[in-house]
Amino acid sequence: MARTTYDQPASYRAERLIDGIFALGGIGYVALCSGQEVVLRAAPGLVSTTTEETNFYEELLVNPTLLKLASQRANLDCEGLRYIAIGYGKFVQVIMLMKEGHVSMGVSRKTNTGELAAHVQSLLEEQGQAWESPRPWLLG
Repeated sequence: MARTTYDQPASYRAERLIDGIFALGGIGYVALCSGQEVVLRAAPGLVSTTTEETNFYEELLVNPTLLKLASQRANLDCEGLRYIAIGYGKFVQVIMLMKEGHVSMGVSRKTNTGELAAHVQSLLEEQGQAWESPRPWLLG
């Protein structure tokens, strides 16, 4: 199983996207997940109560499952899924689909998640990583 830790380098494309997200400001944590590969990054000086291990499994198992369930529902008659925001005790986790997986960000509870998602969506589009909803083919 592939695994990337906080300090292991990722691809240029991944690092560029992560840097762009951190540049938006107010971001404490960024993770990218594609298949079995997870890239985790924390803002310098971030004091966290979560561990690398739990973050890794959240990105590998929990968030893809939540995205699948929510997008299945959203694709019925809500014009698709833009993002999921989970309000944990001291922070909010914002999760978005991208072309080959998902991006996850830990932010302050005061963050306007809709605004953040719009900015991240723009970054994904600029870098050719935006999620494109699959076109129905099964029933014609």
